[in-house]
Amino acid sequence: MQPFTSLDEVAVPLLEANINTDQLLPSRYLRKQRAEGFGQYLFRDLRYRDAEQERADFVLNQAPYRAAKIIVASTNFGCGSSREMAVWAIADYGIRVLISSRFADIFYNNCFKNGLLPIVLPTEAIEALQKFLLQSPGRTLHVDLNAQQVKSKDGQCYNFEIHPFNKKCLLQGVDAIDYTLQLVDKIEAYERRTR
Repeated sequence: MQPFTSLDEVAVPLLEANINTDQLLPSRYLRKQRAEGFGQYLFRDLRYRDAEQERADFVLNQAPYRAAKIIVASTNFGCGSSREMAVWAIADYGIRVLISSRFADIFYNNCFKNGLLPIVLPTEAIEALQKFLLQSPGRTLHVDLNAQQVKSKDGQCYNFEIHPFNKKCLLQGVDAIDYTLQLVDKIEAYERRTR
């Protein structure tokens, strides 16, 4: 995984609440291999009318947002089934940060396992950030993991909470398994001592 420290990138506002994992990744793509590039299937039924024709009204198909790396979503993002492949699709598309007032628990934890930073902010903060982004499509947000802050160019600044272990893993660019493997010498020494 790529380490995450800070990001200053285009943010896309998703105004619909309760975006579920089947909207993020329709179930017919679950049997695909990740190596095929799950990013192409992100929001597939919302992004396309048919196999090739894009829907011009879907926000990620609009020029200012095509290269977005941050999503500012309404409440209950990632609800529905617990499929980790929905997170794969977001990560493989190039999104690094998700901001919402609430995430489904399993989805939230799967984000950390795949190098995504999910940020929970109060509803009022989400609405203010979405309003800022809608005023001039293509605006950026600054996300600083060390400082645990989200900032906008109009002076908004919001602090967010993150579990210290998840923060450490993101900063190092490792998942929980890779983190554990860094400690293999200590684990083996402990096992030798306790035999």
